[in-house]
Amino acid sequence: MSTEEKSLNFIEQIIEEDLKNGLPNNKLRFRFPPEPNGYLHVGHASAICLNFGLGLDYSAPVNLRFDDTNPSKEEQEYVDAIKRDVQWLGFQWDRECYASDYFQQLYDWAVLLIEKGKAYVDSQSSEDMAQQKGTPTQPGTNSPFRDRSVAENLDLFTRMKSGEFPKGTHVLRAKIDMTSSNMLMRDPIIYRIMHEHHHRTGNDWCIYPMYDWAHGESDYLEQISHSLCTLEFLPHRELYDWFLDQIYDDTLVRPKQREFARRNLSHTIVSKRKLLQLVDENHVTGWDDPRMSTISGMRRRGYPPMAIRNFANTIGIAKRTNLIDVSLLEFCVREELNKTTDRVMAVLNPVKLVITNYPEGQDEWLDAENNPEAEVLSYRKVPFTRELYIEREDFKEEADKKFFRLTLGTEVRLKNAYIIKGESVVKDVHGNITEIYCTYDADSKSGSGTEASMRKVKGTIHWVSTQHALEAEVRVYDRLFTHENPDGDKDIDFKTYINPNSLQVITGYMEPSLKNASAGTAYQFQRLGYFCVDPDSTSEKLVFNKTVGLRDTWAKIENKE
Repeated sequence: MSTEEKSLNFIEQIIEEDLKNGLPNNKLRFRFPPEPNGYLHVGHASAICLNFGLGLDYSAPVNLRFDDTNPSKEEQEYVDAIKRDVQWLGFQWDRECYASDYFQQLYDWAVLLIEKGKAYVDSQSSEDMAQQKGTPTQPGTNSPFRDRSVAENLDLFTRMKSGEFPKGTHVLRAKIDMTSSNMLMRDPIIYRIMHEHHHRTGNDWCIYPMYDWAHGESDYLEQISHSLCTLEFLPHRELYDWFLDQIYDDTLVRPKQREFARRNLSHTIVSKRKLLQLVDENHVTGWDDPRMSTISGMRRRGYPPMAIRNFANTIGIAKRTNLIDVSLLEFCVREELNKTTDRVMAVLNPVKLVITNYPEGQDEWLDAENNPEAEVLSYRKVPFTRELYIEREDFKEEADKKFFRLTLGTEVRLKNAYIIKGESVVKDVHGNITEIYCTYDADSKSGSGTEASMRKVKGTIHWVSTQHALEAEVRVYDRLFTHENPDGDKDIDFKTYINPNSLQVITGYMEPSLKNASAGTAYQFQRLGYFCVDPDSTSEKLVFNKTVGLRDTWAKIENKE
């Protein structure tokens, strides 16, 4: 990577310094290490883009490693979802690895620690261990089992592995320093007893390694050069290095843990535990609900993968945690979709428009441009008839000079079609307009090349033919949370801020070109926003999700750095 091409973030500066100090370029290796206990969210997307982005920049391999050390919360479903999300974002890993691949080696190293007198089996209750561990301002005290003999520790640990003891009776702890200022260094637990079925190893193991033990040693086994973690793991770095010290061979690459700050998103929750709550308590329809901050939810909503990657690149890497306005993500989505989506016509709040001087029974198929941003322009046909649907908001009986849509006595152009003039309305008994009558200028067809077709009118509105319109279910989404930082106050349940109006389901009418639209395909509904075909859609029933509006209606994008 050329350092002159762009300014380097602090992670890249660390890597460049290591290369200058003798680390061979071909020894660079990164990893993305998710725990398969839930679906990935937008925070993981940033970490994915960081690690795989470094792999691309430095032509270095990147491992996908599942931290599957807690079988009580992990499932194959989550493994499959994580792999799907990483690939959907456009990345491919070099090796697919699992912490469970290393269970035997981790166990053997734990035995080695016992033999060196650096680990012991503790038989205290969890409550007693918590009490004797002390506080950040008060040193801990040694466990009464800390000075067990090597032989006794080996015997107990072997019997723990064989399943002889029930859960909670024993743990294996590292023997470090109960007076350390770093609470994590006060004889941390390495192994605990769990009689749980593992999704990969079945019932082979009754003890499972703790994350801090498995993490660094797995990095070492895979020869990861730079192990990048979020900032909450900074206090863990001392323990990471202590564990590596016990087994490190200086002929191999020693992994280096470095930390970057989480980039939290406004109006969003990014805790897998809390996202699971939303799913389990039916506040949403599942992990892929388009209101969720999960990658699968964003995919279902219609966010393109490149928009998420651009968002991650835009917010960059920081050393301190901050809150990013979700409007910036929506801006990136809008920018990408503007380049890639076809423009189509749909009416979501319809009122009937009758062109009184258009021949009854006649229809004509007009040319409509698909995407003016495309390198090669293409067109489709849309049917035009005497009776149309237009948006109710596009008509007023009387309006001021700033209203450039249809009114009585004024002219407006129908997109891709003719200029019409409002003449009269029909109302129901409640005074609501049910039909609008107008006349059209037969010589004003858009693109016809006649002099009349070049006439300028101030407004253009979209429409669909009532005769040809496809009825569709349209799901319109709002923020899932009303509060900018729903998880900011730990004394208030984040679910207090759930927006009761986060989903509105309406019936819309689409032009017939969408009849065979496939799930996942995104469109711009002209003048309304960007929409995506939902997987629930069938040949009998079209279903669309609103992805994002044509402009930000919440707030201006602000740089909160």
